[in-house]
Amino acid sequence: MVLSLVSLCAMEVVRDHSSSPCWLRWVPRELYRPLLEASFTDCRPLAVGELVQRWPERTLRVGGRRKQNQAGPNRLCIQALLLAVVRGMSDQRYAMQVLDLCGLQGDEGGMGDTMGGWSLTVALCTMVVQARARAQRAQRERKRFSALEREKDGKRERGRCKRGKETNCDVASPEEMESCGTLGEEELIKGVRRRMEVERRREIAGLGGSRREAEEKDVNSDVLLHVRADLFVNARSWERFRGALSTVGPLKLQCRYLRVEEISVTRIRTLLGLLPRRGLLGIDVRYSSLGVAGLAELLPLLSTFPALNSLRLHYCNLDFRRDHPGQEDALRDLSQGLTQLQELRRLSLTALRLPGQLRVLLSSLPQPLEILELPYLSLSPADLAYLSCSHHASTLQQLDLSENRLDENTLTSIRRLLSQASSCLQHLTLSGCGLTDGLMGLLLPSVGGCRALKSLALALNPLSIAGLMDLVRMAVRMPSLRQLLYPNPLEDYQPGLPDLPSSAQLLDWPLDEATDINITSSQLNRLRLESGRSDLFLTCDLLNYDKDLVD
Repeated sequence: MVLSLVSLCAMEVVRDHSSSPCWLRWVPRELYRPLLEASFTDCRPLAVGELVQRWPERTLRVGGRRKQNQAGPNRLCIQALLLAVVRGMSDQRYAMQVLDLCGLQGDEGGMGDTMGGWSLTVALCTMVVQARARAQRAQRERKRFSALEREKDGKRERGRCKRGKETNCDVASPEEMESCGTLGEEELIKGVRRRMEVERRREIAGLGGSRREAEEKDVNSDVLLHVRADLFVNARSWERFRGALSTVGPLKLQCRYLRVEEISVTRIRTLLGLLPRRGLLGIDVRYSSLGVAGLAELLPLLSTFPALNSLRLHYCNLDFRRDHPGQEDALRDLSQGLTQLQELRRLSLTALRLPGQLRVLLSSLPQPLEILELPYLSLSPADLAYLSCSHHASTLQQLDLSENRLDENTLTSIRRLLSQASSCLQHLTLSGCGLTDGLMGLLLPSVGGCRALKSLALALNPLSIAGLMDLVRMAVRMPSLRQLLYPNPLEDYQPGLPDLPSSAQLLDWPLDEATDINITSSQLNRLRLESGRSDLFLTCDLLNYDKDLVD
């Protein structure tokens, strides 16, 4: 990455912290952003704090999608940023009104670097509490100062009336003297009445609209800074997160994407009830025993978020069995709840054990999906047949059918599905689907017809070297393809592997040390280069594969 002259100069400036008092007072506002980026890049938390505390614009955005091989902000720099924001809010001249940390992650998740066990969400919750405590201290100081001023004014008025009484005692009536004695008290009463009238008018103005909107409007009227971020909550941080959302103060926490793990349905409902209605784009629930009935209970709450477009459920124990009483009614409630998600464009269901129920789920959605992830779902031939003919097929940009066994009975539906999505599909994942050389040969023409395909993942499929070479020959003829995750060929494994191994066996079975694995990689890359496709990246590294790098 080539740095600009401004970036190079900014890095030199922030490296000398002792000179910061000299240039901070003179730096123009258009140079604050380059200086802040240089401070993050060079890991200068003191410079980050000083720049953020004097930030001249209304909005500060930190985070977002990073370029390849670009490191994220250091943990110390982020902590310095949060502390500086709290300190800056005590200055009435502070310009910042929105702090956008969307895309920034701590140790809680994401493909990027971690922050050593430090949770960004917990740090933001602490920031909210600290801002409120600082505001309360400032308010107490103002009240104390106002009381002292009122006391001085009262003494001054009483002294003025006393002097007037001594001068005009021969002509002043008892009513005038009483009026002079109570003049200071009347001024205080007028001030109290004025404040009460303002509060009463504010309450009357808030009666219009729904109760929820009126409450949010009243709370936001005292907010000085809105902090927007992607938040992660688990069983350990739930209490602190709930406390931060319930706190009324100068700093308001807003969520773009919410990820929860190991939390009960009751607690998830509580969190959804505390989150602001606008701004939540997606929710990711993992390792929570929801059940079909629990999910059906949450969907009406999710429908109250008008911008929600992503719903991800991973290992949430949605085990549908017809022999269990009440399951049919719960599935019907689940279908009705999905109809209320008007803006849903991404649906991810992992290991939910709902075979044969895909039509019930997807047909309920009012808008066609753009991203559909269904790994470990035990899809039946009827499920795939419906999917290939559904209103979602022609709009899919990302499709993940990993670990769903494909055979001759389902191949026709898959080919029809790929044909429907050929003009828009950008990412396709068929890892662990049991694709042999014969099945892959039948599927390659349909895959090759996907004109917009950027990434293709086919790991943990039982392919031979011959089948792998056919796959790469097809891939180099796809001009849009940028990344191919291919499986290790069967010849690279130690002897004893079954004729048709499962994905679990391919994952656990050791590779043959006597075979040079690099030979396979060299053969594939030679074929790639001979075809003039230096822009196509070939890899068999399943753990480090990231399809988002091609976007």
